[in-house]
Amino acid sequence: MESSDQAKRRGRHETEEERADRRWSDLLQELRVAQTGVQLLFGFLLTMVFQPRFTTLSETDQNIYLTTVMLGAAATGALIGPVSFHRLLAGRRLKPQTVVWASRLTMTGLVLLLFTMASALLLILRVVLHNDVAVWLVVGMVLWFVLCWFILPLWTRARHASEMEAPSN
Repeated sequence: MESSDQAKRRGRHETEEERADRRWSDLLQELRVAQTGVQLLFGFLLTMVFQPRFTTLSETDQNIYLTTVMLGAAATGALIGPVSFHRLLAGRRLKPQTVVWASRLTMTGLVLLLFTMASALLLILRVVLHNDVAVWLVVGMVLWFVLCWFILPLWTRARHASEMEAPSN
């Protein structure tokens, strides 16, 4: 009978360190996409307060803006965090632990990015539409992001979990 550790590595014959290196490389590719997006969004958000129209926003819209900026800053911190984590632990033979923590920071960053996107959309749509339709459009987009970013990957993982655990012939 195959141990669970062997089952996890059945598709690849790699050591724990090799697996950590591969997972780190994969994570870096994912982070490049997420970091670029969050940095562009955050940069845009930072410039909004200096626009002449900002002072004409309602108190509610200014509060939404402040919430959006804070969420964007938190998302940026979480998505850039893995780089610092790796740099501070490099050479200490902690790559598997680094990958685990970097993955957690990345997921946290994606959730924060979801809230940042929702908040930014709410602000923009409130300013453009001047009505409650904005809230419903944001809800629809949040559901779309949740579907694309979380539900489809988790559904696929669950659907194929039995294939990953079944012995290969």
